[in-house]
Amino acid sequence: MTDTAPLPTYPVRVSAPGVARQVLSESPAQMVVSFRFETGASGALHSHIHVQSTYVAKGRFEFYRDGVAHHLQQGDSLVIPSGVQHGCICLEEGELIDVFSPRRDDFL
Repeated sequence: MTDTAPLPTYPVRVSAPGVARQVLSESPAQMVVSFRFETGASGALHSHIHVQSTYVAKGRFEFYRDGVAHHLQQGDSLVIPSGVQHGCICLEEGELIDVFSPRRDDFL
């Protein structure tokens, strides 16, 4: 038996200057989100209850996790535990694929 129901399409939203966010898929337990960054754009330092895994699909980024800098490029990934302060600066135009557990309802 195959499911022929169309998959939902989520809008692209500007989440910060030079940053576009699009939910790719979601369930109550998990969410996958694409973030596209222009060079020089940043994700402000913040924290949340969700465990976050980020994968660099394209570009170069400097991530800050719990006060420690991590230089990431295409193919690299990083896990951010629940409650840990984190953010990033885009060094070269790129895309991050982030997985949040549980779902970020504020992104819907």
